[in-house]
Amino acid sequence: MIDRIHAMRTFIRIVDSNSFVRAAESMGMPRARVTTLMQELEALLGVQLLLRTTRRLSLTIEGAAYYERCQRILADLDEMEAELRGSTDNIRGLLRVEMPSAVATALVLPALGEFHARHPLIEVAIGFSSRQVDLVGDGVDCSIELGELPDSGLAARRLGTLEHVTCASPAYLARRGVPATLDELRDHVAVQCGVQAGRRAGFDFEVGEETVEVKLDGFVQVSEDHAYLTCGLQGLGLIQPTRLAAEPYLRSGQLREVLTAWSPASTPVSVTYVKSRQVSPRVRVFVDWLVEVFERHAQDASARTVFGNTIASLTASAKATVARRAQNDPELEMHA
Repeated sequence: MIDRIHAMRTFIRIVDSNSFVRAAESMGMPRARVTTLMQELEALLGVQLLLRTTRRLSLTIEGAAYYERCQRILADLDEMEAELRGSTDNIRGLLRVEMPSAVATALVLPALGEFHARHPLIEVAIGFSSRQVDLVGDGVDCSIELGELPDSGLAARRLGTLEHVTCASPAYLARRGVPATLDELRDHVAVQCGVQAGRRAGFDFEVGEETVEVKLDGFVQVSEDHAYLTCGLQGLGLIQPTRLAAEPYLRSGQLREVLTAWSPASTPVSVTYVKSRQVSPRVRVFVDWLVEVFERHAQDASARTVFGNTIASLTASAKATVARRAQNDPELEMHA
């Protein structure tokens, strides 16, 4: 009787190494035994899994589907054994995650080496999406979602909030002028991101205890974060990206913040995963790590705000001092 678990591991090794010989060597098995084992597995399943020629090895359609299922089954098996041993050191397998590209680029990817150092046996496959993901239908383990979550029956954990900034390129502001109030936005255009065709883009601002939405016209619509930012950099209209994504361009002067007296509404950020009595250890450790990453970001953002306010206060104080001295010494005003 064929050992199915052993056969599945062997099949995975063949595909990953793209060679019967390398798979046999890495598993300490005779090459002939690897070949026989694959023949027995294909006979048991009643389908051909691999296409073999003298030069290459490739998966059949059935083989590709079987490979994906084997990866998940074996990863779940390894996780179960690791959990029974009370250890997170041996958590392994493929973790499929979806998230907005701006969050991935600015927060997750720069810190991903830290996660790998903690869990070197977990392979992370990251997809970029700003839409709500069908975790079960799309075969995704967890997803970072922006905005308030609908009642979907999924498990969710709040990670924090993302601050936005209203900005535009210097070229756009030179053409259209710098809006000084929310009312002046009616004379401007905005890049539309994730808005249904035919609808006007809306900018949200926090005014007192309320959120005020200002509708703006625009002539370009995109559905991806980097494209949105690029349109703003090219002077195609005002944008309200996350400050996280815009910060490098604000520092370099490629974007300029406007309407600083009105703060854009912040966006909640959550991670969702399938609700279960026993959450996958892969998902659990990844979500815990995401919480750490966002907590550090919040602390850094708070520190930057305090530092920025301190610098602004010192600058204002210095200017006031110069002005007072200039009243007593006209020559000082000429050099100030």
